[in-house]
Amino acid sequence: MSRCFTLKCVFSIADRYITKEYLKFFLASLTIFSTLYLVVDMLSNIWQLKADSATLWTYYLYKIPNIVYLMTPASCLMATIFTISILSRSNELIALFSSGISLARVALPILMITSIIAVCSFFVSDRLVPPATRKQNYILYVDILKRPNEYYTVKTNKIWYRSKDLIYNIKTFNPQKGLMQGLTIYYFDPNWHLVQLITASEARFEGANWRLSNGTVTLFAEENSFPLTQPFSEKTITLDERPGEFQEIDIDNNIMTVSELRRYIRKNKEAALDTVRYEVAYHGKFSFAFVSFVMAFLGIPFSVSKDRSGSFALGVGVCLFFVFIYWTLVSIGMSLGSHGTLPPVLAAWLPNTFMLGLSIFFLLRLKK
Repeated sequence: MSRCFTLKCVFSIADRYITKEYLKFFLASLTIFSTLYLVVDMLSNIWQLKADSATLWTYYLYKIPNIVYLMTPASCLMATIFTISILSRSNELIALFSSGISLARVALPILMITSIIAVCSFFVSDRLVPPATRKQNYILYVDILKRPNEYYTVKTNKIWYRSKDLIYNIKTFNPQKGLMQGLTIYYFDPNWHLVQLITASEARFEGANWRLSNGTVTLFAEENSFPLTQPFSEKTITLDERPGEFQEIDIDNNIMTVSELRRYIRKNKEAALDTVRYEVAYHGKFSFAFVSFVMAFLGIPFSVSKDRSGSFALGVGVCLFFVFIYWTLVSIGMSLGSHGTLPPVLAAWLPNTFMLGLSIFFLLRLKK
């Protein structure tokens, strides 16, 4: 009875101590990684962003939520390595093992806290990142680059893009294929009076022109009381814009919440439009939030070693290597998913599943 009570006390004290150490290292790692990311980004781009200091500071202020979101998984990884490695170096881990406490039980508070961090990370990506990114883009194109025509807005059922005296309304756009679906082009005169309207179910870039399919041309002339509309099955037009110039209107999932992206996909599916790339982005929002848990799990087997003299440096090096592998898998998975080679759910979750399986493999190989 007394031994059971003693073990409960040890668990309670150890849990509080491990949780405290983990949170301390997590916050320190998150601060360092986010600061380094911000500094490198500023040094790389500051010479291109010609604006007053107040505008630049505001621009980077709105960038911070996304930076914190991106650096959270790496911070969870490093916090796990620091916490368990220090327990190992100070022989506290051996003392816990001697008391009958397993490595799984030692890591339990770390994984529980990481799960909470993963939920918070998803909240940040869904509630803070989209509005901050939209404001960041507005400052970039309107206040810094002075190219307001390149600033676009994305809603749940349309993309608006302005160029000179034209305004494009596009339901979906695939820059790799040079393909637009659900296209409407508004032509204006120098006084911004609507003079022509072209609609097309599909527009594909071929050679130096755009080939439109299944649409209408509507002319608004002052001498006519009513607009004149002429349907067409195929029509070729010349525009100043090329697919590369439309690259910016490819939907950045950072500017849409999960609910907005879900509605966007549903409405475009109802219109029989291609939504594969957006489905991959949708599932990717959930899978990336889970990365923090995967990274923490991955750090456990490389934080424990009988050879404590070099275990910390080796663990950091090995885990950073696996982080690189993970991002490579993410890039490959998203690419295969966007091209329809893999189902969207599999494309988004396969890297997490692979790395989690690898972590379990290394845990099982640990010598007790």
